[in-house]
Amino acid sequence: MKIIACVKRVPLTDALVKVSADGASIDPTGLVYSLSFYDDLAVEEALKTKEKLGGEVTVLTLGASDASKELRECLAKGADHATILLDPAWAARDARSTAKALATRILELGAELVFCGRVATDRDQSAVGTMLSSYLGWSCVTDVTKLELTATGGTAERETEAGIETLAFSLPAVITCDKGLNEPRLAGLKGIMAAKKKTIDETKPVDIESAVKVLKVELPAARKAGRIVGQGAAAVPALMDALRNEAKVL
Repeated sequence: MKIIACVKRVPLTDALVKVSADGASIDPTGLVYSLSFYDDLAVEEALKTKEKLGGEVTVLTLGASDASKELRECLAKGADHATILLDPAWAARDARSTAKALATRILELGAELVFCGRVATDRDQSAVGTMLSSYLGWSCVTDVTKLELTATGGTAERETEAGIETLAFSLPAVITCDKGLNEPRLAGLKGIMAAKKKTIDETKPVDIESAVKVLKVELPAARKAGRIVGQGAAAVPALMDALRNEAKVL
């Protein structure tokens, strides 16, 4: 079975973000990157599936060549192959063009099963996985917290506001991974040494223009400084007045 884990290189969530001089993007200077949290779950589930059903795992990303660092980490954990669809302007792509580029490559690789993170921790859109399944014409189950797979299909559980849904699906399929599905492994010394000998394929994605363009990026307004309205029970009327008439939360 050919299995693909689609991943994204994102800034750390505690990064101090600055707006670029063009006013329409984030300044990458000084940012530290890592694999998106939910994509780490996708890689782990791909590796577990390979160990259970056999086959090979390819880690696929669209981005700059710097993403080789994160892909190398995936190889150290046990992935067999890694591919970067090189695009220096990857950060300006919309979900649609990203999904189309990934789908084209997935079909070229002849995959049968794709794992994605539920959401990327930078844009928080939850769009690429479902769009990817549409372009591929495959089954799709999102936000999966429990998964049982066979060579032809499987069952998955996902948490919803109404409770836990259990769904059956057939392969080929796209699965987006949520918290609780697994616990990502750490790379061992043997895996790290083996990863150094593995090559990372770099190729250009198909030329697909984004349908969405970012016009402006701006930081949120600074929070107003807090103030003490009084002490003890005597401060309650002043506090209620401030919450009702100033903060307007009551």
